[in-house]
Amino acid sequence: MAEQLLTTTIQAPGFMGLNTQDSSIGLDNGYATVATNCVIDKVGRIGARQGWVPAHATIGALSTNPIKAIHELIDNAGNSFIVAAGNNKLFTLTGTTLAELTYGGGGTAPTISFNNWQMAALNGALYIYQIGHDPLVFDPAVSTTTYRRISEAAGYTGSVQSSNCVISAYGRTWSANTASDKSTIQFSDILAGQVLTAGTSGTLNIATVWPNGADEIVALAAHNGFLMVFGRRQILIYSGASTPATISLADTVSGIGCFARDSVVTTGGDILFLSDSGIRSFQRTIQEKSAPMRDISANVRDDLVADVAIENPTDIRAVYSDKDAFYLLSLPVSDLVYCFDMRQTLQNGSARATVWNKITPASLYYTRDKRLLVGKPGYIGTYSSYLDDTETYRFSYFTNFFDFQSPTTLKVLKKISMTFIGGNGAKAIVKYGFDYSSQFLSRNIILGNINIAEYGIAEYNIGVYTAGVVFDNQKIQASGSGNVLQMGVETVIDGFEISLQKLDCYVKTGRTR
Repeated sequence: MAEQLLTTTIQAPGFMGLNTQDSSIGLDNGYATVATNCVIDKVGRIGARQGWVPAHATIGALSTNPIKAIHELIDNAGNSFIVAAGNNKLFTLTGTTLAELTYGGGGTAPTISFNNWQMAALNGALYIYQIGHDPLVFDPAVSTTTYRRISEAAGYTGSVQSSNCVISAYGRTWSANTASDKSTIQFSDILAGQVLTAGTSGTLNIATVWPNGADEIVALAAHNGFLMVFGRRQILIYSGASTPATISLADTVSGIGCFARDSVVTTGGDILFLSDSGIRSFQRTIQEKSAPMRDISANVRDDLVADVAIENPTDIRAVYSDKDAFYLLSLPVSDLVYCFDMRQTLQNGSARATVWNKITPASLYYTRDKRLLVGKPGYIGTYSSYLDDTETYRFSYFTNFFDFQSPTTLKVLKKISMTFIGGNGAKAIVKYGFDYSSQFLSRNIILGNINIAEYGIAEYNIGVYTAGVVFDNQKIQASGSGNVLQMGVETVIDGFEISLQKLDCYVKTGRTR
């Protein structure tokens, strides 16, 4: 058989995200088999994630302990207060100053022995709940430097539950899951989280409502006029929550529940949460009751489920950033963050996935001014720059296995061409291997100061290029042969941005074997 030159081109490499679920033999070339410390950018390229920078100086009251909970309160005058928990203390972040909140009630300070708080803002105050602890309130109209028990707030009535989960929805707080009662939801009066037995406050007991036997409340959420009650193995959907006197059960979901309270995130048009079988989207349940919920983690499901299995559910955190259009799920024991790009849905209903390591926030929060805050040992950090504080991290991308549509024909690799954006002066390693072997050949390259982008403005009202970004087409001579080829690139991210625009591969074909 005469030799001929064949070329394959991958435009926007990895734009379909990571796929470890399907057979790597038949994957579309838009998928990646490795995508570590990567994101899918707004124009569909795979590129390096950002890192984090400290938002404040060190403070002795926190020391090197991690920030485990963060929430933003917007008071009635429109002022923002960032409240955080760590080292069994509460803090506020104002500008670049982290300050400890002190107890301002009239008695003995409450004992705080854990930092797994959930917080809900209502009518200018922040209500702070954790199982086994006195529920607290931070009200800047009373004091910007202290907190107190809800039971010490002006106008308090009733007996507040020491709940593990709380949300603010439809003008009131909703809380559930105490040490002794996993089935009663307590809701406050309208615009008064401290009023629990007057006005329109009350309780909702769901012990006999679970469709598939007894369960316990793990999390609460609100969406589109509904109250969602997440059990461990099933879900209840209540309508009429804006008027509790007429609240009624609208739908139930059996066989799928919520694994971790802080995995539940509202995106604006949907609710995402972690189940035993992956990340689920609630939107489909509401629109098509007979259809299963969309599994946005379908392309990495087995890996995700295995990683989740070794985690403590109380330490799992998640967030949605509309600026970056991604949902992040942080798994601290595995030292992984799963990143799901929510800009578009793949054909199988999943979201484009990548994984991060070496950042692993202990908490996550997205603020009104579109900052993504991350809880780190000793700090609240801001998702920014391309360093993890001062530490570098490794970006890795590998293609699918491809055979040029000739699976039985020998290919002799001649040349690889990669077009990079950014990474000026960075050292990178291009790797390639044959026939599903884990042994790779490699070539070292340095991204150069060439081909400055001429685009300094937005294209079609979207900021696609940054003025001065380097476009670098790297061509390397390669060798080796096989029926099936895989390629990849790795580089240490050291403060620079980098993404892949295009990948070309040139082979000569020989005999069929």
